This record gives sequence, C-alpha cells and structure tokens, in this order.
Amino acid sequence: MDVIALDIEQINAIVFDLDNTLVSSNLDFNWLRDQIGCPSNIDLLTFIDKLDCSQSALKAKQIVLNHELDDANHSTPMQGCHELLKFIEQHHFSTAIITRNCLQAARQKVAHNKLNISRIISREHFPPKPAPDALLALANEWGLASYQVLYVGDYVYDLQAASNANMPSCLVTHGHVHPFSHHASICVSELDELLTLFTVNQNDESSTG
Repeated sequence: MDVIALDIEQINAIVFDLDNTLVSSNLDFNWLRDQIGCPSNIDLLTFIDKLDCSQSALKAKQIVLNHELDDANHSTPMQGCHELLKFIEQHHFSTAIITRNCLQAARQKVAHNKLNISRIISREHFPPKPAPDALLALANEWGLASYQVLYVGDYVYDLQAASNANMPSCLVTHGHVHPFSHHASICVSELDELLTLFTVNQNDESSTG
C-alpha cells in the first residue's frame, strides 16, 4: 500500500468515514458474524454478497440493517467533529461521507448527530472500501486532482481506499496504537487535532498573503 504525501496547502476537499470517525459506533461485528455464520477471516459484506440462497442473503442483510439502525440511534459525535465541520463550511471546502454502512443507517446517524454534510455515499452506491471508486467519483464530481482530496478514517480500509485512489489519508487513532498506522499520510488522536493543523495553515496563509 503506497502512502500518498499530504500537502495541506493543496487540500480543497475533506472526505470522511462515518463510524468512529465522525460519530461513535458500537457495532458488534463478532455478534453479526455469529448471527450470519460468517467466518472471521472473510469480510462480512463480501460474505453476504456471495450467499447462494437469496432468502439467506435477505435475512442476513436485515440482521445487519437492524443492528446498524440501533447503532445509529445510540451514536454521539466524536471529539472535535462539529468544530471541524464548521471550519469546513466556513472555508468552503468540499466534503462528503463515504461509509460501508447502508444509506438508511448512514442518514439516520447524520440526522441524529446533526452533521452538516449532505453528500453521503454508502455501500449501495459504489463497491465498499477499500475500493477507491467512491473517492475517485467525488474527485471527478468536484473537478479536483487526487492530491487535493484528504480522506479521513479510523481503520485500515480507509487508508487502503485512499491509497488506491492515489489520495492522502488521515488516520484518527483515538489514542490507540494500530499496526497499520504507518500507512496513513498523517495520524491524529482526535478530529480537533486535525482542525488545529488546518487552522494553523489558514493563519499562515493569511499572514503571508
């Protein structure tokens, strides 16, 4: 996985993962795997998509949906979330959410947490991360080069998606050490740390402009 260098002065768009990046999530993937019969070494969404029996697939998707909606109703904004989104709005950055959640659950989380992001891309729209399709589509939609879009997430899939799209990435660690951290262009403990980096850069540009 290639690490794409971040030039913060060139960034015109910030795209976010949703769960445990913008809002909290307590999705229990081990429980879901047990309910659906998915082995631990296979991606859950991939497993469901490859189920031979349509009834089994529908049942599995409903179990996941119910769990996602329950999680949405109990989610809370992550540290620095609203402050960073306010900065993005004030400075006219393009922004969006790319999530492996279904659209219904993602919209519920955005509404429940009053996030001012209207562009939501879910697993129904493009192949789920780490596929780069959604990121590339956004860059094309906004008329931006890959290096002008920063993708922010909390998991290796997010870093892989950004790398596959030839885009810089930001890993939000929440103070934890991850074996995949070195694949991120930049690591921050919380979103307010990322906000500080952009604020400092904006102030530097103002003082030299």
